[in-house]
Amino acid sequence: MRQRETLIEFPCDFPLKIMGAADDGFAQAVVEVVLKHAPDFNAASIGMRPSKAGNYLSLTCTVRAVSQQQLDALYRELTSHPMVKVVL
Repeated sequence: MRQRETLIEFPCDFPLKIMGAADDGFAQAVVEVVLKHAPDFNAASIGMRPSKAGNYLSLTCTVRAVSQQQLDALYRELTSHPMVKVVL
């Protein structure tokens, strides 16, 4: 019997929380990366929440994930982006 590589059943809606400095262009940069990996992503669905002091911005992007490889590639590109501090 072959073990499953992931506990996630695909396709599924998968929320990603991306945090970075509240700079101009941060949200647009994140949307560009997400769209590369999930072309059907609706940018209007992003949840945005500033930090208490307003220095950071948390974005919640829910993508329609079709594979673990897709999520891994998206996560890798987001975490390597210079404007992104944390991806959960």
